[in-house]
Amino acid sequence: MTQPSPDTDGSPSASSKADPIIAATDTHGTEASPRAASSPSTAPRTTASSGLPAPAAAREGAPRRVRLAVSRVDPWSVMKLSFLLSVAIGIMIVVAAAVVWFVLDGLAVFTQANDMVTEIIGDESPIDILQYVAFSRVVSGATVVAVVDVVLLTALSTIGAFLYNITAALVGGVNLTLTDD
Repeated sequence: MTQPSPDTDGSPSASSKADPIIAATDTHGTEASPRAASSPSTAPRTTASSGLPAPAAAREGAPRRVRLAVSRVDPWSVMKLSFLLSVAIGIMIVVAAAVVWFVLDGLAVFTQANDMVTEIIGDESPIDILQYVAFSRVVSGATVVAVVDVVLLTALSTIGAFLYNITAALVGGVNLTLTDD
């Protein structure tokens, strides 16, 4: 059994610790060493290359700021998430169509529109609006729109993830600054 070799300060090496260490970038653009970011000290921390005091956000007790770049998005996870979200949107489309139909039917909009068409064209009118806006037809149409929505949103989101990965390889991705409150 091998024991972790202590560093110069007597603490075990960073590779033997259980917590992963994230190298943070301070506001001066220099990368702080993982050892300096993880070892508690009573002296104020300084940046690795300049020797200047670390910014206030990196001092003890203040929220830490970490700059990260989203350089790759997993297309499989994007496809799963977009599929579930588009199914939820599809359900909302069908429910919204049913609610709107019930509201319009309750306000007698369909019968008034049918009466107006009959008045304009005449009693021998071949157009029956009530036949075209029946509840079953409206819900069926909304279901078709919802299915097309699920297929298109899932496909477009997955293609978007592939395109993001290609462009992020060229330009470096989206930079984020995260803080812990």
